[in-house]
Amino acid sequence: MARDRLDTWIDATVLPPVLAETGVEIRDRDGKPLRVYQVGNGIWRLDPGPVDPGFVAMLLRYEDKRFYGHPGVDPLAMLRATAQALRHGQTVSGGSTLTMQVARLIEDGPTGRWAGKLRQIRVALALERRLPKEQILSLYLQHAPYGGNLEGVRAAALAWFSKEPRRLTTAQSALLVALPQAPEARRPDRNMDAARMARDRILHRLADQGILSTADVRAALSEPLPTALHGFPQLAPHLADRMRAGDPTARQFDTTLDADIQRKMEALLAEAARKAGGRMSAALVAADHQTGEILASVGSAAYEPARQGFVDMTRALRSPGSTLKPFVYGLAFDQGLAHPETLIQDSPVMFGRYAPRNFDGQFRGEVRVREALQLSLNIPVVRLTEALGPARLMAALTRGGASARLPSGSPGLAVALGGVGISLNDLVQLYGGLAQGGQGPLLWYDRTQPRTTSGRIMSDVAAWQVGNILAGLTPPPGARKGILAYKTGTSYGHRDTWAIGYDGRHVIGVWLGRPDGTPVPGAFGGDVAAPVLFEAFGRLKPDFSPLPPPPHATLLLGSAELPQPLQRFRPRNAAFDEIPNAPQLLFPPDGAALYAEDGEITLKLRGGAAPFSVLVNGEPVVTKSPLREIAMPVTGRGFTTLLVLDAKGQADRATVTLR
Repeated sequence: MARDRLDTWIDATVLPPVLAETGVEIRDRDGKPLRVYQVGNGIWRLDPGPVDPGFVAMLLRYEDKRFYGHPGVDPLAMLRATAQALRHGQTVSGGSTLTMQVARLIEDGPTGRWAGKLRQIRVALALERRLPKEQILSLYLQHAPYGGNLEGVRAAALAWFSKEPRRLTTAQSALLVALPQAPEARRPDRNMDAARMARDRILHRLADQGILSTADVRAALSEPLPTALHGFPQLAPHLADRMRAGDPTARQFDTTLDADIQRKMEALLAEAARKAGGRMSAALVAADHQTGEILASVGSAAYEPARQGFVDMTRALRSPGSTLKPFVYGLAFDQGLAHPETLIQDSPVMFGRYAPRNFDGQFRGEVRVREALQLSLNIPVVRLTEALGPARLMAALTRGGASARLPSGSPGLAVALGGVGISLNDLVQLYGGLAQGGQGPLLWYDRTQPRTTSGRIMSDVAAWQVGNILAGLTPPPGARKGILAYKTGTSYGHRDTWAIGYDGRHVIGVWLGRPDGTPVPGAFGGDVAAPVLFEAFGRLKPDFSPLPPPPHATLLLGSAELPQPLQRFRPRNAAFDEIPNAPQLLFPPDGAALYAEDGEITLKLRGGAAPFSVLVNGEPVVTKSPLREIAMPVTGRGFTTLLVLDAKGQADRATVTLR
């Protein structure tokens, strides 16, 4: 009869909720935490995950050695505790089982009063009837207090030892067994002596019981205690917040990021922004262009109000400056408009009312397409864009996986020079496709996402030709040449500086500027962002991966060996016009050395359409002259480049030495 009443009493127990909230975790590709969030009441409580078996064995041996045999209450332990209390006049050891401790923890109830103890016994007995032992043990590992706002063994291991609880040392396990008994009084950062005494007491008792060897105890006793709490991982905050907002009910998110690489890149950008000056921020995306996996995503240099660090600059739409020029050239190669060795005019030109100018305001006359891209000249790329049609460029960007936004409804020629809004993430996507031969995987960071491939931007031959040109760019001081195909960019008004590049395996994009769009006078992508790009590759891996060889169909010829239509760039409609009578500079001939008499020399011209203009080292000195013999003033000495332009924009040039 009494047993039936006891069973009824236990079965009627109303249990508190056993499914407690745990913090959301963002994890890297190897399961390491990138960022963890507190639960609603400010507690650090995490899913326990795998726990060191040695710690569990030590916990059970010290706290509740008959855990797997009792029904929630251990009468022998309670009798022992009562006898010791009567003998010593104070509590020497507790009689609570782990199940009773779980009952107290999930109810957050009192421990010492008889009413509280009776309630713990009732809940413990009910727990044992309704839950398996493994789940009860898991509840303890999740709820045990470890000082401050730490709950659970995993939060404790991360905070006290900066490690997962999968592999704890004997000394670390002993401390984590001791702390929940008096979590505030035994905190090693506040009471080192009490923490050491509690840890050592456990070690000695387990040695007396033959559980630990003398050598193990000696090594554990010599191990230092932690002196401070470690901060919880707070890596990739912008991406973490974005993932959490996308699925508020999920407790765990697995990413493609690498925690070690992410940490290195965040440190690099914080340093770069500090050197760049106040209010400057920075962003970076690093990816494996063979798989599309994003390895690091840094949205800002730091969460500082002065730098507007809360703005995720990997997703912000900004002017890309010159970083889209390689795609214009690649499309022109595919359309048969040009070849890397094709000659193209860098001279004044008008497209309706639009007159593009180079960044330095100079003109270089006839240059190879390779040089035009490496020097990032504006006029040649606009000529090619006009021949292609800007809509073709925009369509290629869309196929490549980018979402570019035009300031007006339809694209104009200025899109080639940065007259479009695009994000850093999308630029890295496009350069990753370029690195993969004109078509590559779409970038991804959520391991639950299906892997997809972008559309084709350009042919593999054109992509290789563009990469080969970009690999010939002069690197920042101290960096090796020819190992990275990269391009820099500076938006109008020096508002954005960019550097994006790739080797045979990885692609990285860097942005520096001010999130509010205010200018940064004197900032250029080559000076500000390029050194950060090369340093990022240095921190990513020990050495660069080699760039690929040319595809079999690649035409590797000099300018003079090219087919006639590719030797000099002419728009498609020019094929139906008469071949222009280009001006020829008869005197002085190219390579001549001259003495300027009376401070001037006389230029002699043939052909071309008057009036003529003369530029010396890119600067106009004679404009709209109707004459074919032009007296040109000489103001300097040494190597001088003379450029003659006629009324149709045709040109000839010579390099001479003035003495």
